[in-house]
Amino acid sequence: MDVNVLKHDLIIIGSGLAGLRAALEAAFLSKGELDIALVSKTQLLRPHSVCAEGGTGAALRIDEGDSPELHAWDTVKGSDFLADQDAVWRFVELIPQEILKLDHWGIPWARRENGKIDQRPFGGHSFPRAVFAADKTGFFEVHTMYDNLQRFPNIHRYDEVMVTSLIIEEGEYRGFTAIDLVRGEFLVFQSKAIIIATGGACRIYGFTTYSYTVTGDGMALAYRAGLPLKDMEFVQFHPTGFVPSGILITEAARGEGGYLINNLGERFMGKYAEKMMELAPRDIVSRSEMQEIEAGRGFTREDGLDYVLLDLTHLGREKINERLPLIREVAIKFAGIDPIEKPLPVRPVAHYSMGGIHVDIDGQTPVPGVYAAGEVACVSLHGANRLGTNSTAECLVWGGITGGKAYEYVKKQKAFPQLPKEMVLREEARINEIFNKPNKESLYTIRKELREIMDKNVGVYRDEKGLTAALNKVRELIQRFKDCGLEDKSKYYNTDLVSYLEMENMLTLAEIIVLGALERKESRGGHARRDYPNRDDENWLKHTLAYYTPQGPRLKYLPVKITTWKPVERKY
Repeated sequence: MDVNVLKHDLIIIGSGLAGLRAALEAAFLSKGELDIALVSKTQLLRPHSVCAEGGTGAALRIDEGDSPELHAWDTVKGSDFLADQDAVWRFVELIPQEILKLDHWGIPWARRENGKIDQRPFGGHSFPRAVFAADKTGFFEVHTMYDNLQRFPNIHRYDEVMVTSLIIEEGEYRGFTAIDLVRGEFLVFQSKAIIIATGGACRIYGFTTYSYTVTGDGMALAYRAGLPLKDMEFVQFHPTGFVPSGILITEAARGEGGYLINNLGERFMGKYAEKMMELAPRDIVSRSEMQEIEAGRGFTREDGLDYVLLDLTHLGREKINERLPLIREVAIKFAGIDPIEKPLPVRPVAHYSMGGIHVDIDGQTPVPGVYAAGEVACVSLHGANRLGTNSTAECLVWGGITGGKAYEYVKKQKAFPQLPKEMVLREEARINEIFNKPNKESLYTIRKELREIMDKNVGVYRDEKGLTAALNKVRELIQRFKDCGLEDKSKYYNTDLVSYLEMENMLTLAEIIVLGALERKESRGGHARRDYPNRDDENWLKHTLAYYTPQGPRLKYLPVKITTWKPVERKY
């Protein structure tokens, strides 16, 4: 077989928070002996995790009234009771240790005057438990872990290498294929275990907080290899996407005391969540904003991105500069608005995939030796709606868990799995064929049309008519995509090829999201149906599983694990 085969004991795909944390755990446990590789589509320090702003949730103030039990209850209630409660309990018990580990590894957490780690309020949490580093928390978490990885010479980097297929034969993991984007080479990787940590999929939407690289690659690879995806219809819309760019205005802006204002000058959240106001969970705040906009109490724009205002002016210069310096910089740089002087235009924006690769409480997929952690996975910790600060926290907890479990698994494997030559050659031929295809359809037109229909019909509010139209449109685009080729035929750093592979992944996932949303005839968390406005625990207190078939996704359902709390009405 005339291809470059690269071998490592453990390979982690993705270099965000979950991937870096997994690499660190495996390295520490093996005392640096394990041969570990990090494969990243981007330069290693450019994951989307650096964009996490507001904080990481942990119950640290037991002496002041917080507790893991309270954190667990907030998470389960926030999830609209779709979270698996065994996973939630494990999470709340482990995350305080992760915060202290990062502290020991050198992260510059914000401090109180007495030197203790500071925490601020966040939506849906009944106690201020967002641990933060100004409003650049994810940036500092990534850099702290990257710095600590430098201790280990046995961690190898593959920057700007894009995975094209996961090789699973007869239920067993064999390896994966990839393209070295810089050199244009086709690569084959062999490992005894793999951790997928490639993040979410929200670039399927046009108006999104996500980096351009976040195209659901790991989810789509796993799905096509036969692994089920879980709860993909649940997409989180963050209440404060900056208009018109979609850049995230962190929830910390409301945690520090910001107000949401309509065009009458009213703090309207009092009508929708009397007790928690702007700090209700994200699904509730996003729906409230849309109701204000649809009732004519928003501010209109010709491009349809109507908005409300986020007012921080009353916080004062000193507080904004200390606690929200990035938000001020972004607002000035991208819109010429200084939040010290003027409110910011915001509206709900696609922000997070609650669903992902189906894994158990250890981050183990149904295939031995294949793990998934972070946003690409669905444990399910977040259920139908994630609480702010629980995503970076999940990356740390399950990055650590999967790093440990993968190390234990690798220790027991005496040899590398056998590579099926014909599957490798078939994938190489598929990639070569992309270069030879006639280019009858524009890749970029299809991408634009996909994002338009997702924004329009699969947003904060959904209904059968809109979802049916979206499903028909996505399936039309899948057919048209078959006529896409490449304008650029070169091998070196071919961004046209990257866009092609990403487009294939986004179309695959869009069909699953829309079909799951169409079938789920209820409203729960981030999935709000106008035609089924109520939660239906009798029929829909269950997870959706999507399996690959050549004809399209096959849906099955799985019970929710309820250990402590039975579902009740959500009020804030």
